[in-house]
Amino acid sequence: MPEPTGLAPVHFFSHGSTAMLGEESKSADYWKSCGDAALANGIKHVIIMGAHWAAINDEIHVATNPNPTKAPIGGVHPRKYVDYELIPDLPMADRVVDTLRRNGFNCNANPTFQWIHDVYLILIRTFPEGCPPTTIISMNARFDPHYHIRVGAALRSLRREKDVLFIGSGGAVHNLYRNVWTPLLRYADNFAMETPPGTWALEFRQEFEDAITKNTGPALRRAMAMLMKIPKYRDAHATDDHFMSAMFVAGLVGSFEDIGTSVEFGAEDWELTNMCNSQYTLGSWAQCFASAEVK
Repeated sequence: MPEPTGLAPVHFFSHGSTAMLGEESKSADYWKSCGDAALANGIKHVIIMGAHWAAINDEIHVATNPNPTKAPIGGVHPRKYVDYELIPDLPMADRVVDTLRRNGFNCNANPTFQWIHDVYLILIRTFPEGCPPTTIISMNARFDPHYHIRVGAALRSLRREKDVLFIGSGGAVHNLYRNVWTPLLRYADNFAMETPPGTWALEFRQEFEDAITKNTGPALRRAMAMLMKIPKYRDAHATDDHFMSAMFVAGLVGSFEDIGTSVEFGAEDWELTNMCNSQYTLGSWAQCFASAEVK
């Protein structure tokens, strides 16, 4: 029997390019399996931080648009996403704003934000039968790793409610400037790989896996933040936006209470030669509900 935690698992999903919505992949299969498990275990709320929305100055925003639309994407047939109904979770959004404010953040509701593919791509693939009530949290555009760890830490107590699923949607290796775009543009094949990934991409991908799978508790937060200081980081992430949700996840699963938390490396796809889409789950439903069995 796993050690009991009473805390819901947390996902870090690399959403990849928009083509990940249109094409079948190991990652898409894994996202679906995670969604099925979440629903089977009573999930009623999703809270997600993506990679395409950042608030400026010292602010962080929470989406409160009651009727959000989807930012359109190219290269994917509209039937894959236009009819998927988005369900914003406005009561949970208010709770998130209040919690972050009480923890010292300059947090504001944003009633006009329109959802972007880093969020709805994941929701469609994870919950294809219908969008759960979802709350979206922005990044902060200063991209301070410790700030985003603190955001996760401030919201960590919601995991104990067991019907709240946290997702970080970003990328393990995500540098658009160093991708190989020709097969996608010429043949609409995002998975074509005429040459192996660059050494820099392979090395950082391994550093990411080691940091997230070989550390738990506060050590996880340190290891994930340290990734931004290694030489290959800037090769793997030309901009910091796709890495901040990993910091958010580290905050959610980086308390002393989280020492010993299981980590599942669920799936991985390489796109555009140098983009590595790794999928991880920290914690498990078995650990979450083992506490009820032990009592």
